[in-house]
Amino acid sequence: MKAFWDARYAQQTYSYGKEPNVYFKNTLKTLAPGKILLAAEGEGRNAVYAASLGWEVYAYDFSEFAYQKALKLAAEKGVSLNYQIGSLSDLEFPDGYFDAIGLVYVHFPNTLSKANHQLLTQLLKPKGRVILEAFSKNHLSFQKQNPKVGGPKNLNQLYDTSQLKAEFKNSDMIELKEEVIELAEGIFHQGQSSVVRMHAQKREY
Repeated sequence: MKAFWDARYAQQTYSYGKEPNVYFKNTLKTLAPGKILLAAEGEGRNAVYAASLGWEVYAYDFSEFAYQKALKLAAEKGVSLNYQIGSLSDLEFPDGYFDAIGLVYVHFPNTLSKANHQLLTQLLKPKGRVILEAFSKNHLSFQKQNPKVGGPKNLNQLYDTSQLKAEFKNSDMIELKEEVIELAEGIFHQGQSSVVRMHAQKREY
């Protein structure tokens, strides 16, 4: 899997563009800046946007090519990122460190999803926010019609609202929905698809 992402991110073009994900952008701008973690952040488009709003941004990805492009984009936009090459298991932040976590097309397989989402939630302060957009289990039918929309081809890596509600059971759902949208993100997210969108707040207890 690392080889796949290294090959994709080694290209000069930004695979998913330089602009932030629309749902992430529209949700984040309603929140007061603090510390935010961007999981599997890739080439940095969402991290750079968060930094432009005054957030103290932390991000990680296991691709060095993604890391290099994220720092290049940050320099272009005149912001700074705390970007780590590695995976979730490599992070060493204390529990309750972040005010928000961004999960934009981070598709953990079913065998890891619950544990990873719980680990990420532990890193949130009470009342901290999770902003998530990902392909739904209904995405595969759209992908068959239009491969340019991208995304996992394995049902076990896709989400539905009931799964996310269960995996973020210690959070209150401000918004949780599945909807069909028109994606226009770089060259690998182009076309109509079904996605899940979640804005959740960690409970205080």
